[in-house]
Amino acid sequence: MSVAQLLENKLREQFAISYLQVVNESHRHHVPRGSESHFKVTLVSEAFADQKLIARHRLVNECLKELLEGPIHALALHTYTSEEWQKRQEQTPQTPNCVGGK
Repeated sequence: MSVAQLLENKLREQFAISYLQVVNESHRHHVPRGSESHFKVTLVSEAFADQKLIARHRLVNECLKELLEGPIHALALHTYTSEEWQKRQEQTPQTPNCVGGK
């Protein structure tokens, strides 16, 4: 199973998800072709209601602890409630170019 699929499965097990997008952004960095080490996750869940950003990220990081200790080198998190997601017009922020990458 791919790292992306493991990541998605763990999140789906932990959170009641309204929307989930997992993007492997490894190709944007200086890593071997086919790597699965850099990901962007957009996660919409009511589990984030009344949670500050740092608390949301801690929840996700705890869920993904094993993957973060192993194959995942970098994880960009975008965590929203359904209301926040609607206000963003369901748009995920763009990822900036990697300074040290290709």
